[in-house]
Amino acid sequence: MAEVVMAKPREGKFNKNAARRVRRAGRIPAVLYGAGHEPVAVEVDPKEILRILYSETGHNTIFDVDLGKGPSAKAMIVDWQREPIKDDLIHIDLKRIALDKPLRVSVRVKLLGTPMGVKVFGGILDHVLREVEVECLPADIPSHIDVDVSELGLHGVVRVSDLPHAEKIQYLTAEDATVAHVTSIREEVAPTPEVEAVAVAAAPAEPEVAKKGKPEAADAGAKK
Repeated sequence: MAEVVMAKPREGKFNKNAARRVRRAGRIPAVLYGAGHEPVAVEVDPKEILRILYSETGHNTIFDVDLGKGPSAKAMIVDWQREPIKDDLIHIDLKRIALDKPLRVSVRVKLLGTPMGVKVFGGILDHVLREVEVECLPADIPSHIDVDVSELGLHGVVRVSDLPHAEKIQYLTAEDATVAHVTSIREEVAPTPEVEAVAVAAAPAEPEVAKKGKPEAADAGAKK
């Protein structure tokens, strides 16, 4: 059963003071737009939004928005703002979804297992790309993408091209982009020519040593 968010249309002026009044009442201002419909200013319960954001599918969850009259709208959370100090939700953007049209979304990549390069050789697994962008129909959006890294050796790399591929999902992130790799703890990085040049330029110059002996003797002979 799909999640349902009760949205009450807002009336009157849509300014900062009006938004504060909505928040003081324990709700948050939001905008519902897209799919050829005029944008609608609404207010929603933050608990319902947080339940969706912290679910398995997160912001990719498709849910029903009940406006109180007329048919409900299929929607997704496309943007949200938080208060910087208390981290409370202060605004939500909801986008109407057409179930027969492909969407571009970011999907979380989940690494499974412990790489051989970590267990046997003491390396470190570096999860570089935690989300990838895909395009698919709304009903085909995966909650996450699993990739088994248990056979990954030291200096082994997992790229987007190594992720599970399906006909219903098209990857938009570059195929050669690094998702994860195993690095060595003791690995030393050789200095680049630019770094060496800077080091040489920064080194203190050796003081010149005054020449003694023959030149001074020649000067003395000249004076005679």
